Amino acid sequence: MKKITTALAAAGCAAVLSGCQMMSAQTKPAATITTADSVKDVTAVTEVFSDGQKITAAVVHYDQAISNESLDTEDFAVAGRTVTKVYGNDAPVTASDAKDGKFVVVELSKNDEDAVAFGVEGRDIIRRRPELKVTQTGDVAGTTGQTIIPDGKERESKEAVNLVVDDFKQAQFADPQTGISLNYNLFVPKNYDPKKSYPLVLFLHDARVTGKDVKNTLKQGLGAVVWAGPESQAKHEAFVLAPQFGYKIINDKFQATKDLDTVVNLIKHLQTQYSIDPSRLYATGQSSGGMMEMAMNIKYPDFFAASYIVAAQWDAAKVAPMAKSKMWIMVAEGDEKAYSGMNAVTAALEKNGAKVARNMWSGLANAAELDAEVKAMRSQNANIHYTVLQKGTVVPAGQTDNTHANHVHTWRIAYTVEGIRDWLFEQRKP
Repeated sequence: MKKITTALAAAGCAAVLSGCQMMSAQTKPAATITTADSVKDVTAVTEVFSDGQKITAAVVHYDQAISNESLDTEDFAVAGRTVTKVYGNDAPVTASDAKDGKFVVVELSKNDEDAVAFGVEGRDIIRRRPELKVTQTGDVAGTTGQTIIPDGKERESKEAVNLVVDDFKQAQFADPQTGISLNYNLFVPKNYDPKKSYPLVLFLHDARVTGKDVKNTLKQGLGAVVWAGPESQAKHEAFVLAPQFGYKIINDKFQATKDLDTVVNLIKHLQTQYSIDPSRLYATGQSSGGMMEMAMNIKYPDFFAASYIVAAQWDAAKVAPMAKSKMWIMVAEGDEKAYSGMNAVTAALEKNGAKVARNMWSGLANAAELDAEVKAMRSQNANIHYTVLQKGTVVPAGQTDNTHANHVHTWRIAYTVEGIRDWLFEQRKP
């Protein structure tokens, strides 16, 4: 629905002069102002997806409430981006329900080349400042009757709202036992009540995002943020802990630094600060993070209630202490090291008394199909669930299907499987 501008209304009056002369004060065309007089600022919005953080919307803040019905997709343009949806809101965030308000949300295609704010391409990190240039190109109407016409100017965003990422707080833990200072991100449930007891999920990142920026681990994919998102928290209120390592913490000779102990000590420290249930501590990690997770389970076999291990491997001769642990393991068949490594690990666990459920899944399966696969594996009543993603179904079309690609795309799929996340939260230590 396009708006009738003052100029158009005037043209109509010239054609039907006598009718216009009889218009009452209440039916006269509303005042017209420009965006220069009404726009206060522009905010960029980012979201984290399975393949990284993307700039997904611009929010234009007006000095008055805007009528949602007056908004069309063609009313706004964003430099270098594809506008997919435009609607009103009463807060500077994206929403499922449009409403009148001082904020106009301009949603953008996440498939645009310039959508990526933080991502990984091969072994390189892609970083782009979450900045946008927005132009109002059509008329919009205020709820009080004013028409806001475009002035043709680009307006740059001055700040960014990072959905879920901004809900984590950052801190540093100085471990008196190991002497290591560890930077970390912590999500505290929004309705935290110290009288209640909450589970905690630990996420350990892979080697590619090792560095000084403490938020790297939150931006690289869903491994950390998926547990803190609104949908997950509505089902499973939980603390989420995501350490950021500034150097390599583990190597291919299956040797780990003392950071392993520091992470355990950090969790114990947090338990003195918050009401965290010691029987509901969960661990997950991808690649080297999954390796660190396995090393922690070997050294501290009774610490975690359950673990989700993604695209990792370990020395099969050392895994006996994990035989009674509850674990879900996911690797890609095309990931030569992780696949062969976990075949040996699960065989060794069986020899030491573990019950292992095995199955091969398609990485192209939809949510309903994945849910059915989870149920089928759970029905075997095993303490170790070993999922292998079939070769040829993991790497997105158009990309080279090799060992490395299968490795990194395993966790693109792994953290989208809701059934496995639900399984994790159901586990408790005796």
